Amino acid sequence: MNYRLPASRMRDAMKGGGIREILNKASALERAGKRIIHLEIGRPDYDSPFCAKEAAKKALDEGRVHYTDTAGTLELRRAIADAIGRDTGMDIDPEREIVVTTGAVEALAATFFAFLDPMDEVIAPTPFFAAYADQIAVAGGVLREVPCRFENGFRLDPKDIEAAVTKKTRLLLINTPNNPTGAALSRDELSDIASIALKHDIIVVSDECYEKFMYDRSSVSIASLPGMRERTITISSASKTFSMTGWRVGWIFAPAPAKPYLAKAHQNLTSCATSFAQSGVAEAFRSASDDVKRMIDGYRARRDAIVGRLANIDGFEVNRPEGAFYVFPRVERLTLRFGMSAPELSSWLLDEAGVATVPGEAFHAQGNFLRMAYCRSLDEIHEGLDKIEAAVKKRTGTR
Repeated sequence: MNYRLPASRMRDAMKGGGIREILNKASALERAGKRIIHLEIGRPDYDSPFCAKEAAKKALDEGRVHYTDTAGTLELRRAIADAIGRDTGMDIDPEREIVVTTGAVEALAATFFAFLDPMDEVIAPTPFFAAYADQIAVAGGVLREVPCRFENGFRLDPKDIEAAVTKKTRLLLINTPNNPTGAALSRDELSDIASIALKHDIIVVSDECYEKFMYDRSSVSIASLPGMRERTITISSASKTFSMTGWRVGWIFAPAPAKPYLAKAHQNLTSCATSFAQSGVAEAFRSASDDVKRMIDGYRARRDAIVGRLANIDGFEVNRPEGAFYVFPRVERLTLRFGMSAPELSSWLLDEAGVATVPGEAFHAQGNFLRMAYCRSLDEIHEGLDKIEAAVKKRTGTR
């Protein structure tokens, strides 16, 4: 039987070597008895807030187990609107501008399905979250990558964005703070991007899932800049902010005219987000600010530790990330010395040192990089870096 697999739009979404493949290999090594330090998966290691779990239990006990409004419970939409309003100074209408989704990944998919016609172009700075490329391909769009450079801390150069604009450009996708680099756009940089969007009539999709993970200054939302609210689709989720990855609750903040179409795309992907999970997230917005602060303080200490250690390991070059919970060291000198590619180096570190990392190719990086997520205790981070350092010294014959 000819199943004609894959469909043409899926071909560019079927590349391997990403995070899940590495996690699967690391898990197999663990099952075989090997000690693995997991620096590959971007999953907060803190528990979800107690108040959120209690609220979800209460919702279950009260029988709130059925479909909600497609766009989410009004309780949660109000909580999201209030939070965005506090952070940006904007007055948000929870009924006309918020759609609750099944995580940020589904929010992105709904956005691409709602906005992209076949062959519409999406400009996206690289390195970026790997799902972007897959989802744009599945939605029938065309990705135009704009590389950011290690030498300037992966800062986005607006001139490169301008040069990538064509008559087919429909969306400009930004992620700040960035996964995998931890770079965060400043207000001035966002203003430059806004000017380009206004000049060329481009919609901006702003992935702000790591907005609370800023260590030295506050995050800025591009939707809050003059002229941008009506042309920005803002996406975020409870996954990182509240350490609720498995709850699968995200949201879209969008201009009122776009909201019905985003809600319809979302409806045909997942119907609605889980009812009792929405109750838990609403309570997290109301009561979990201390939990969030404690988590961010913990990650700041981890960032400082992992950056300091990597800077002293031969062959690793590292920028100091401003946000998120990743470091993205350049390993060009090491790959040249070892005669390896970044994926081969990542695999060797897993086998030799028992440390799981992700090669930069998974994030469309140009050059040889590794992503390391510092979502582990300080003890585990130091243990992992001890093992990496020892493995490198052993192979190079140094002490």
